[in-house]
Amino acid sequence: MIVSLTLILLCQLLGEVVARGFGWPLPGPVLGMLFLLVVLSLRGRFRKSVPEFGRSLDSTGKGLLAHLSLLFIPASVGVVQRLDVVAEYGVGLGIALVVSTFVTLVVTVVTFVVVSRLSGSSMEAEEGQTHD
Repeated sequence: MIVSLTLILLCQLLGEVVARGFGWPLPGPVLGMLFLLVVLSLRGRFRKSVPEFGRSLDSTGKGLLAHLSLLFIPASVGVVQRLDVVAEYGVGLGIALVVSTFVTLVVTVVTFVVVSRLSGSSMEAEEGQTHD
């Protein structure tokens, strides 16, 4: 678990360093996830030297997700400390929250539909080739 957690944190650190170093307007953790994706896509090469690599990373990720709610405590404390800002801009923040949630849901649905149509059409083409 220590090795997997170290790998996850190193990928996040690398993402932060690259994002800040190049001045990119992209969050470091997002780049870190991309770096972790690259590591995971190359994990077949590491299986010989570290056979438990995939399972250990999976269990560490599940452990982090099980306690994900703890990560919201600092954000909640920050909101409580700035109740004056919430009182002043609360309506605007609420509207922005509702609109952004709605837009996120719509984009998610559209993305799902497009990907399912693309994968469905490729699967139908493959099935047609196997029956011929």
